[in-house]
Amino acid sequence: MYRIYIVEDEEAIASAVKNSLEKWGFEVKCAEEFRDITEEFTAFSPQLVLMDIGLPFFNGFYWCGEIRRISKVPVVFLSSASDNMNIVMAMNMGGDDFIAKPFDMSVLMAKIQAVLRRSYDFAGTAGIIQHKGAILNISDASLTYKGGKIALTKNEYRIMLTLLENKGSVVSRELLMDRLWETDSFVDENTLSVNVSRLRRKLESAGLEGFIRTRAGLGYIVE
Repeated sequence: MYRIYIVEDEEAIASAVKNSLEKWGFEVKCAEEFRDITEEFTAFSPQLVLMDIGLPFFNGFYWCGEIRRISKVPVVFLSSASDNMNIVMAMNMGGDDFIAKPFDMSVLMAKIQAVLRRSYDFAGTAGIIQHKGAILNISDASLTYKGGKIALTKNEYRIMLTLLENKGSVVSRELLMDRLWETDSFVDENTLSVNVSRLRRKLESAGLEGFIRTRAGLGYIVE
């Protein structure tokens, strides 16, 4: 199920789009705090953002730029200001598509599905894995949370990647040691425990407490 974040200050439009998307099986959240869209974005971890241009406090171009600092998630602009300048600006700020208001809901749905296919089916989840606001960028092995980067060693990155690839499922210690062995360094039970403990401390320091949980006798899980 894809998560879609709607940043639209006209409540009637936001509600209508949300209801329509939910009928198609999407998990949808509408923006509530327009002073800090980035915080809501990281907390919800959507796979697609629908972004209006005219918003309170800061416009959609600004928030698209802020999202682009931490994520490659596709952003589709919605706006009644559909002149060429706004379309060009939207694309230059990192937007993936532009839909002019008023729009037909079937056209919006077709556009959303096309963007999701391009971004995830063909691009291998766009090179990022997101969970509970944490964003693991596979292309540069970086971990970001609430706009801040968490420095990871090679082993810590491999542990994080393996757990996120299997989120919701217990990952055995044996599998993790196999993944760490790919670093060409010797890995035993103690080495794994040390790496997991150090990674947990880094996550907790960044505000991600309880992100990795232990299942006694089984392994670890990111729920």
